[in-house]
Amino acid sequence: MTQGRGERGVSRDEPGPAVVLITGVMASGKSTVAQALAERLSRAVHVRGDVFRRMVVSGRAEMVPGAYEEAVAQLRLRYRLSAMTADAYAGEGWTVVVQDVVLGEELAGYVELVRTRPLYVVVLAPEPAAVAMREAGRGKNGYGAGWTVEALDRVLQEETPRIGLWLDTTGQSVEQTVDAVLAGLGRARVDGAVASG
Repeated sequence: MTQGRGERGVSRDEPGPAVVLITGVMASGKSTVAQALAERLSRAVHVRGDVFRRMVVSGRAEMVPGAYEEAVAQLRLRYRLSAMTADAYAGEGWTVVVQDVVLGEELAGYVELVRTRPLYVVVLAPEPAAVAMREAGRGKNGYGAGWTVEALDRVLQEETPRIGLWLDTTGQSVEQTVDAVLAGLGRARVDGAVASG
């Protein structure tokens, strides 16, 4: 890691050219934390995975519980595109903060897609009640079409491999969460292949 200086003149460790994946359920704070983390680093890019989903103009198949083959194929295409984009930026010397909902067996698959090392995985895991409160207070609605906060939290807690740094951010501010991510980079680092089951 390389040394950098924060906004308040406090030195901190930075990941340097690397990929940092920020994942968690919808409304867990991924985009806000990812943006704030990128802003704290001296040379960083924020890759929003959902951008690749929104690029599909017609024929988009949404991920719903029990999604059919086309929806899963489109999800995995989105993951491949964000991983390739992250690798391209990291290859040019950037720290890339990727933010997306990558849960269940797909998390191990995403680790395999990213060629850049070091790779850091950060899972935001606030309590479901906090997620529901955040969802109610934001302008967009991520839940619906069969998903509930509780159902997606079960996928996170019961089906997602425990890799990287898991943070219960329930009582944390954005700045506190970014501090925790930077302080926990050693635990967030994923070097090799990850078993999906």
